[in-house]
Amino acid sequence: MKKDQLERWFVERWYRPQPVIWLRPLEALFRLVTAMRRLAYRLGLLKSESVGVPVLVVGNITVGGTGKTPLVLHLSECLQHRGIRVGIVSRGYGGSETVQQVTAESSAAEVGDEPLLLARRSGVSVWVGKDRVAAARELAAQGVQIIISDDGLQHYRLSRDAEIVVVDGQRGLGNGACIPAGPLRESSARLREVDMVVANGDHEGRHPGALVMELRPDGVLPVNGQGQKRSLDSFAGQMVHGLAGIGNPERFFDLLRRHKIKVLPRPLPDHSRILPSDLGFNDENDILMTEKDAVKCRKFAGSNAWYVPVTAQFDTSDQARLSRLLDELITRIPRG
Repeated sequence: MKKDQLERWFVERWYRPQPVIWLRPLEALFRLVTAMRRLAYRLGLLKSESVGVPVLVVGNITVGGTGKTPLVLHLSECLQHRGIRVGIVSRGYGGSETVQQVTAESSAAEVGDEPLLLARRSGVSVWVGKDRVAAARELAAQGVQIIISDDGLQHYRLSRDAEIVVVDGQRGLGNGACIPAGPLRESSARLREVDMVVANGDHEGRHPGALVMELRPDGVLPVNGQGQKRSLDSFAGQMVHGLAGIGNPERFFDLLRRHKIKVLPRPLPDHSRILPSDLGFNDENDILMTEKDAVKCRKFAGSNAWYVPVTAQFDTSDQARLSRLLDELITRIPRG
């Protein structure tokens, strides 16, 4: 069985009501190992390391994407509007062996698709590497005042001042089991320990007290950078190829359908590499893809390939709660 087929097999069963029974013993072992690791940090047997500036972790407790990247961009923008120098640290998908800065010209294959997207959209310094403490120290050395750690919830070696967990409002926590019987990286009890839970989209009361984040499209742009911005509604009534290599591709396809677009779905595994052949459909239909996918195929995309950037939106009360958390972080910035 190929890797992508195996991933689909697991994901399909993770989001059924009941876990696969024969995976339960492996789940129990995983829970034991993760619990012992957390206990080691609490007892000081393993050390969390401070980098001298406040760190805000944005992560999840499930395998796969939940919408962290748009939230990281939103938080970065909010802090910049307050005059704060922000930096972003990430492991990078696959884990870059070398601690390195990500620029707009970096390769997604080397630094990861999400860090590259963040570097292009945020306007702040982005560093990646398996050693996230070292990457965060590079940011601190550049004079960054607050660091946002993208997908670092389980990276306890990096000391943090606040934690936000993003959950998929549609899929929730799946069957509630841990890896490999379910999608959880940690027990759902972990949600009670974090500073804030953000539900990406409708959450049907699954997470009481969670902030609700809506991802709204911000026009449609040519992947190759050659052409004018269009509205998503300008594709209404058209048949398009929808391409999405994200944690929950149906979320992107549903977004297109809500704008009366006829979608030929082309789901890919999360973080999947995109080849020229993946865009070689034998028809005249346009291709609409996520921004995360667009950063991987800009060099060879044709004029019929477009991407849909999204921005995170909150209602007034939820944004106020988010602002209070950021204000508290700002008070922790070292003086002098």
